[in-house]
Amino acid sequence: MRKHKHSIIIADDHPLLLKGLSDFLIEKNYNLIGSGNDGREAYNLIVKENPDIAIIDIQMPYMSGIEIAQKCKGLEGIDTKIVLITLHKEKELYQKAQELNIFGYILKEFALDEIENCIKTVSKGEPFFSNRIMELIDINPVENNDLKKLTPSEKKILKLIANDKTNKEIASLLFISYRTVEKHRSNIINKLNLEAKTNSLLIWAKENHDRLL
Repeated sequence: MRKHKHSIIIADDHPLLLKGLSDFLIEKNYNLIGSGNDGREAYNLIVKENPDIAIIDIQMPYMSGIEIAQKCKGLEGIDTKIVLITLHKEKELYQKAQELNIFGYILKEFALDEIENCIKTVSKGEPFFSNRIMELIDINPVENNDLKKLTPSEKKILKLIANDKTNKEIASLLFISYRTVEKHRSNIINKLNLEAKTNSLLIWAKENHDRLL
């Protein structure tokens, strides 16, 4: 079996969990280049090795996974994609992870089930957030990748909707017909899995305005 090309480091302060993850990645022929037992070791490994992916426990001595991500964000030349493994299901932690552009967030009890899919997704430059986490904290599982499904024209229309423009105004601004705007709106609603209610798209656009900038 050919070794996966993407370099990976892992860190967890629970020896059994660290060994289990390490054994699993080695068995699956992933390019595991280092492992750490606490946050400081994890951070030093990232700085030294600049791996493609760092799979780290969110809560470790000396430095948490969130703190590591914050420190790495300010480092030049470090483009490691951070994946957090956690027992925590708080919405605030998930939102903090998103703010820091953390690439993956998976629950420990499902880590070995999801890790391969996570690495595959993250390796392509796409975020992977466990559906199980989003189900637990009542976030729509499609939310992470929803905007990627939209065409440039649909995104442009969504921005205008967020800015309270009517279909008629959007048609005029984009030099397209009113019917074309309606068609785009219908497509956006389908792609975002929204209910086909009058204001569902407007509400979504308003709530996600910052993501449309």
